Amino acid sequence: MAQQNDSTVTEFVLKGLTDKPELQLTLSLLFLGIYGVTVVGNLGMILPVTFSLKLQSPMYFYLGNWPVIDLFYSSVVIPKLLGNFLWEQKIISLPECMTQLFSFVFLLLLNLYADVMAYDRHVAVCSPLLCSATVSQEVCNMLVTGLYIMATFGGMPHTIFMIRLSFCGDNVIHHYFCDIIPLLKLSCSSTYINELLLILVGGFNVLATTVPIIISYAFILSNILRIPSAEGKFKAFSTYGSHLTVVGLFYGSIILMYFKPASSSNMAQEKVASVFDSQ
Repeated sequence: MAQQNDSTVTEFVLKGLTDKPELQLTLSLLFLGIYGVTVVGNLGMILPVTFSLKLQSPMYFYLGNWPVIDLFYSSVVIPKLLGNFLWEQKIISLPECMTQLFSFVFLLLLNLYADVMAYDRHVAVCSPLLCSATVSQEVCNMLVTGLYIMATFGGMPHTIFMIRLSFCGDNVIHHYFCDIIPLLKLSCSSTYINELLLILVGGFNVLATTVPIIISYAFILSNILRIPSAEGKFKAFSTYGSHLTVVGLFYGSIILMYFKPASSSNMAQEKVASVFDSQ
């Protein structure tokens, strides 16, 4: 290996999803298929929104940005995982690991873009006649730019303080990518600041995004219940029901991965949660 018991780690070994060789081929084909569908599906939304003049509106601006984020988010983890399956190249260098960590956290925070979508749905249902004026192109640009800035500053502290840690013992990451908690378990120096950042920064991001979502959908539900016809209620529910389901799964996986007592930490559960989270 690249280190002895008391030497500095320069590379890590990704344990992967399973230790059972007989499952490697099945899982590689499964994830290859999922990633292929993700790429084709996202490109199928990106290209029409980009090149069609009829789709140059704030609503489709959101729909065009969402698949870009989702495509890069999946590409941070899945290609490396497929390489581990197909070529059994489970080694990742320290700089590559830190780059993957920052990219994952950055894109994870960008996925909190759901707030913008919730705002859009709120305006579409509660004030449909004012939608084009309220959700203008300028507002869209401002919200998206602010989101990228917040995601950058949200990802940098975790990465900077992770780089400051010393890794001088075991270099096997019991995960299929460089995530915060598996890396902290390998450090031979104090991880107090990192754990504090995880609670404070992570907690702030979750609260700062879930509260607007809850408020937006509370207003939406209130307006839908005032619709007299059952058909009208059904159409309104269909406008945001699928999005609300996706948001629930997304936040549920984040809570399962990062916000639970250390004594109840279960790496198998975290791997399953992160699989849902990275698709």
